[in-house]
Amino acid sequence: MSDSIRVVIVDDHSIFRSGLRADLAESVEIVGEASDVPTAIETIASTHPDVVLLDVHLPGGSGADATGGEDVIRAAPSPGARFLALSVSDAAEDVVRVIRAGARGYITKGSSGAEVSRAAHAVAGGDAVFSPRLAGFVLDAFGAAAGETAAVDDELDRLSAREQEVMRLIARGYAYKEVASSLFISIKTVETHVSAVLRKLQLSSRHELTAWASERRLL
Repeated sequence: MSDSIRVVIVDDHSIFRSGLRADLAESVEIVGEASDVPTAIETIASTHPDVVLLDVHLPGGSGADATGGEDVIRAAPSPGARFLALSVSDAAEDVVRVIRAGARGYITKGSSGAEVSRAAHAVAGGDAVFSPRLAGFVLDAFGAAAGETAAVDDELDRLSAREQEVMRLIARGYAYKEVASSLFISIKTVETHVSAVLRKLQLSSRHELTAWASERRLL
């Protein structure tokens, strides 16, 4: 764990945030904390973390059907941030909901500081991380759509890794300038990638791209 990662902690219990900050102090750089959905979105926007440690149940969500955590993931203004759910809940519906929203992993609050640190570093590196019992929920939920997933994979295989990154950001509504800044490439390069994505997927506009990605749960 020689490479330092920047982490934001989002949890509505200040004592838990303080304890987690102390446990992780030597293994990551804590750049911000938040206790509700609006504050989390603002904090992520101002700090640009590598990983957000996110409780599933947060105040300030969009409605009765939202637990709060997925609202943060969907509204997060930092495209490079990866989300690791860290919750007391081990309910299947919570796990599946936050993973579908875009989290890269889900572990319970019974995890040790060392386990949280390892999970955060793994997620920052692009891996998916789950507590052993929770992995089954994800496999069950997404295994039911295996045929659909295979079809989506075939479509995505037409795109390079960089084109897939650009596609997701554009489909989420980011401007070319924002995509360029996030991926450290020029606006001209973004335009080139978008043209290639539309051509390969046989789409004619970014609006069609957004609809395409939404139908396939790629946002």
